[in-house]
Amino acid sequence: MRTAALLFALLLAGGPAQSQESFVRPDCQPPIAPDPLSPDPLTARWYRRFWTGECNDLRGCRRGSPNWNEIVGQLLARSPPGARAEVLARACKLGPLIGHEWTRPSAVRRIDTGDLGRFNSTLKSAPDVLEGLARVEAQARAKIAGQR
Repeated sequence: MRTAALLFALLLAGGPAQSQESFVRPDCQPPIAPDPLSPDPLTARWYRRFWTGECNDLRGCRRGSPNWNEIVGQLLARSPPGARAEVLARACKLGPLIGHEWTRPSAVRRIDTGDLGRFNSTLKSAPDVLEGLARVEAQARAKIAGQR
């Protein structure tokens, strides 16, 4: 019992465990509230994969692109300077919405890897970045609500 309490205290204090801030791009960290500690380390590793593209021995994982940190950078690069702050805020908030659902166990998740590809295509093809973000957010919320 004492060991479990010590481990929990270390996790809360930012001890040996990796925090979300270590893998979410720095400019997305302030708009995103830190995640509560995941009760499932496997889910936490998949969530890290969503943001970074790193597999870290995840079975069935394809390393690399796309990953959300990269997608946010691409969206910012395509945005006019006057819209970048809003694009950043919306993209940084959209990441956890999609990422948390995608990392849920396959039996219950409503956003799968195919959806990630479709969302990325929508973002890339939208002539207006903010419009693309709005479309993807609406699609993601509909999927999470159980609407196909």
